[in-house]
Amino acid sequence: MKRNQIFAIICTIILSGAGIIGYSQATSDEIFTIVEVSPSYIGGEAAMNKFLAKNLTYPKEALEKNIQGTVYVSFIVEADGSITNTVIKRDIGAGCGEEAVRVIKMMPKWTPGKQRGKTVRTQFILPVSFKLS
Repeated sequence: MKRNQIFAIICTIILSGAGIIGYSQATSDEIFTIVEVSPSYIGGEAAMNKFLAKNLTYPKEALEKNIQGTVYVSFIVEADGSITNTVIKRDIGAGCGEEAVRVIKMMPKWTPGKQRGKTVRTQFILPVSFKLS
């Protein structure tokens, strides 16, 4: 009898744990970092690079100090495609990070990420290069 009770308890623990580990329904507030379908700039990477090239202004201080490099900016692509929570993750200084954020905030809506067929809030990190010619 004890053996059956122990077996039943173990099965209950395993089955209840499977619900915790298994699939969970996404809440509207949940932010995904990995999704089945990543968010994307409408028109693709080439269109995004064109937008950045057209709108980025090399900061005067960075020009004077010959500063070059890549700024990494994190943001959330919302379920409606809008961009929020823009944060500089790695900066090269002299106003480059602020300029990257300014232009990213100007971007039109993206195609949002998808998880299990539903659009979801997705964190995205975009590298923005500053190079002198």
